[in-house]
Amino acid sequence: MTLKREIEAVAICRTPYKQKFGIPRQPGLVTAARGFVELQPPYNHIDTVRGLSQYSHIWLLFTFHENLSQGWKTTVRPPRLGGNEKLGVFATRSTFRPNGIGQSVVRLHAIHQRKGKVELEISAMDLLDGTPILDIKPYIPFSDAIEGAIGGIAHEAPVLIDVRFCDAVLGQLDKLSKDKYPNLKAIIEGVLAQDPRPAYKKAKEDPKHYQVALYDLDILWHVDETGILVDAVRPVQPDAHREAD
Repeated sequence: MTLKREIEAVAICRTPYKQKFGIPRQPGLVTAARGFVELQPPYNHIDTVRGLSQYSHIWLLFTFHENLSQGWKTTVRPPRLGGNEKLGVFATRSTFRPNGIGQSVVRLHAIHQRKGKVELEISAMDLLDGTPILDIKPYIPFSDAIEGAIGGIAHEAPVLIDVRFCDAVLGQLDKLSKDKYPNLKAIIEGVLAQDPRPAYKKAKEDPKHYQVALYDLDILWHVDETGILVDAVRPVQPDAHREAD
């Protein structure tokens, strides 16, 4: 069946996550980061969210907009399985899907009206900055939380890795958190504790240095025998890639 009405974004999500590498793999894993859902015309009207503030959480339906041109496959290799085993695309939350649609439940903190815009202040999101939002729905605990549900390969929360900071970075973070980036240290810890590296590298010695972009900052880090060590925090460099060197 072909849909006749073209689907358009009702909002754009603004988050600290500026690149796909390092984004939490599921919602709810990094609660320190705040973001905003900016409603777009003609939906940018306070009446469209009347009553929404009575809910603590909301569902966001969105598009994996940076993956659409790459198409999809019938099977994918979930990171949970180490990247070695395949499952059907509909048995996973792969970002490479036939229609490129994702859904996340996020915490709703406030609804703002400012500068002619309606914005939803959220946290615990797993969305790339600039993600188009297709729809917004309230989270209803009695029906959306299913007691005794079985989560397949993702039944348990991910195992976290220890994250440490060198002394120079700790000094930077104190200043940056006060000046411009609230909860920056906690956000970095939450993102890196999930070990964003490709699954095939996690069981091996890995001397490489990596980079994750948060806000307009590059977070540089590497893995040693005790976990992840953050080496530096610096303004984003346009030619930076996932591996810093």
